[in-house]
Amino acid sequence: MTQKPVHVVGGGLAGSEAAWALAKASVPVILHEMRPVRGTEAHQTPKFAELVCSNSFRSDEWEANAVGLLHRELRLSGSLVLKAADAHRVPAGAALAVDREGFSQAVTDAIEAEPLIEIRREEVAGLPPEEWGSTIVATGPLTSPALAQAIREATGEDSLAFFDAIAPIVHKDSIDFSKAWLQSRWDKGDGKDYVNCAMDKEQYEAFIAALLAGEKTEFKDWEKDTPYFEGCLPIEVMAERGVETLRFGPMKPVGLRDPATERRPYAVVQLRQDNALGTLFNMVGFQTKLKHGEQARVFRMIPALANAEFARLGGIHRNTFINSPRVLDAGLRLKARPNLRFAGQVTGVEGYVESAAIGLLAGRFAADEYFGRPFAPPPPVTAFGALLAHITGGGDAKTFQPMNCNFGLFPPLENVPTKGKKHFDRKKAHAHRAAEALDAWLGRSEAAQ
Repeated sequence: MTQKPVHVVGGGLAGSEAAWALAKASVPVILHEMRPVRGTEAHQTPKFAELVCSNSFRSDEWEANAVGLLHRELRLSGSLVLKAADAHRVPAGAALAVDREGFSQAVTDAIEAEPLIEIRREEVAGLPPEEWGSTIVATGPLTSPALAQAIREATGEDSLAFFDAIAPIVHKDSIDFSKAWLQSRWDKGDGKDYVNCAMDKEQYEAFIAALLAGEKTEFKDWEKDTPYFEGCLPIEVMAERGVETLRFGPMKPVGLRDPATERRPYAVVQLRQDNALGTLFNMVGFQTKLKHGEQARVFRMIPALANAEFARLGGIHRNTFINSPRVLDAGLRLKARPNLRFAGQVTGVEGYVESAAIGLLAGRFAADEYFGRPFAPPPPVTAFGALLAHITGGGDAKTFQPMNCNFGLFPPLENVPTKGKKHFDRKKAHAHRAAEALDAWLGRSEAAQ
């Protein structure tokens, strides 16, 4: 057994989760976070687990959605991120959305109060030194340039990258509720969790034209060939694919009824509560690369937002990730430097929950190694296992791109009924198979400790 502490580089969701998992397993941790010594293009505070894009952890329905299943697995595994998210939940229908300030403060308070975690506010400018021993690199999609370059040199791989965009946040008291109404799609959750801003055909088409004509952020030459992540496209990129694209995407009107007309609107912009006070709402699916002045002009073409005041305008930043199927082993260790594990979005998972999950797994794996226990990965039929398998070998290294948790990553179901097949709920079957497997895995893990 080594008495050295395990080092964790990065205090985002993955790093916080990894440090917490280690400490809860009685392993001493040194957590390195460069903020506020050095900032990033997107962060605004020095807090741990700051949410820089949406405040949504997406679906919380574990029997119907792979991300909801991942929520369940994180909760059962003692996740700090899910504990903080549940404590600071705000209305969002069937989704888990949080007061972002309260959430990150709760994670920060827990990390700072944990006696086994030593916090060092400093930039790790290169690859962690060998003498540190076991180290988890969880620097996220905004890894500092110096560390990113060191990783490239250590792996012999060119870093892959994509652009990620941030949606604007609106002050609730600037929304015109004579032209907006409260309703969740299909009346899920409390039935009133979203602010809906309707547009008729003429308004929608004028909005799309302005969106396409609006002045956009210009990329540097080295950024121009970087692909976007399909799950977080700027609305301008979606609009370029056809005038109707947004009506079948974030502006789809299905499951909604405009009380002013008693009919489904032609198009709708939804806003979701962003803080516990209910004073701030973010524009769902409205990630954008419009310049700030253009955002205010174009988004005020939405009738209910004609006088909107923005607490934060949208933006765009470049995210980096490694080719995990090629450079990581099954335990998230760098093949070229086995004392280094990687966790979070830098491994090529996409999303807050996925990032936290890989952080938790990295922490558990490092704890097992610390105590000399055998490596025990989660079963591949669980959400944990399916996600881990994808980034450590299941994904094609030649075409590897960031991936959300989805049932397509899970091993096929066995004994699928051949009769009455159209009534067979595959998602529920995947979820219940995963639940049974996770219980067995957690039982083994806890017995080993």
